[in-house]
Amino acid sequence: MNFEFSEKSIALQNKLKAFMAKELLPIEEEVNQFHQHPENAWTKWPGLEQLKKKAKAAGLWNLFLPISYGKLSPGLTNLEYAPLAELMGRMLWASEVFNCSPPDTGNMEVLAKYGSKEQRQHWLQPLMDGSIRSAFLMTEPEIASSDATNIETSIVSDGDHYLINGTKWWSSGALDPHCKIAIVMGKTDFTAPRHLQQSMVLVPMDTPGVNILRHLPVFGFTDSPEGHAEIQLDQVRVPKTNLLLGEGRGFEIAQGRLGPGRIHHCMRLIGMAQRALEIMSKRTVDRKPFGRTLDTFSSIRQDIAQSVCEIEQARLLTLSAADKMDKLGNKEAKDLIAMIKIVAPKMAVKVIDRAIQILGGQGVSNDTPLAHFYAAARTLRLADGPDEVHMSQLGKLTIKKYTS
Repeated sequence: MNFEFSEKSIALQNKLKAFMAKELLPIEEEVNQFHQHPENAWTKWPGLEQLKKKAKAAGLWNLFLPISYGKLSPGLTNLEYAPLAELMGRMLWASEVFNCSPPDTGNMEVLAKYGSKEQRQHWLQPLMDGSIRSAFLMTEPEIASSDATNIETSIVSDGDHYLINGTKWWSSGALDPHCKIAIVMGKTDFTAPRHLQQSMVLVPMDTPGVNILRHLPVFGFTDSPEGHAEIQLDQVRVPKTNLLLGEGRGFEIAQGRLGPGRIHHCMRLIGMAQRALEIMSKRTVDRKPFGRTLDTFSSIRQDIAQSVCEIEQARLLTLSAADKMDKLGNKEAKDLIAMIKIVAPKMAVKVIDRAIQILGGQGVSNDTPLAHFYAAARTLRLADGPDEVHMSQLGKLTIKKYTS
């Protein structure tokens, strides 16, 4: 394995670091305070569009897409993009500045890989331009959504249209004022083989019957302006041309979508953990309980040493998964993808928790990003499949490997 980054990736890393240091870090507190104010819920920070224009002009745009698409994507591999995702993960809102935010990233990959020419022109292009946002509607409140084959939302043929009925929740991005399109996963055939019942269809957010019932806070954070919504789909009518790939191919699309997305999530988590490590390390020389600075306590040194080891282990494992995906494809890398989804969120939760402990009262406040990092990292032990699902699948694959 050779994890040396390409010259293209290194150049983009250096450019991204400089851009974030100059443009984002000085205004981080201002942006965070804006989004924490109740009056600003579901409102964009006023300076965001100007930042996006600067990022686009600097060539720091759509960095995630593993294929070239016109002049709006550098066409990086997963391994080349991984360190860029880590850098953006150091600020929870940074990814949008570079048009690399979930769920848009996954949705753009779906449209680029599975969308028709018309679907790409109508929805992928404005998403890549950054002029609109999107949502992904899969999880449902009444079923165990960790198994996507359980979903009950129906997509029923009605002439040249489909009628969609069901309730979705944890629909991230749906509350964004610029969210214009959702990819909805439902069932077109409840009697087909288990993994051939599901389909995915494009649903414009202004379609009659798309009703946002409420927003869902995460550990008290609204995650404004994107947020997470519970949405009722009541006799939602869309043309059959909005179907992605074909009836019964929704599960196939979902698997193709989640592979790269998990790399992105894990590298952003590593970015959060790395920043938490830096914050707690600086704290140890600033605080002096019992007549000694914290850095002189053996237990504090051990916490920091353990954190360094765990971050680097997760980083290398994630890079290994990215490398295998690039060389052999998502399917062949499914074992490593499962591993990183198990390891990275748990690692981030532990490291961030240590940082909170070392900072004391300040660690649980909004004066640092740690509390919000913790909420995000803990949530990602559930998002894209809970730990138990990935461990079950990895255990099954491992047993089969050594007993077949």
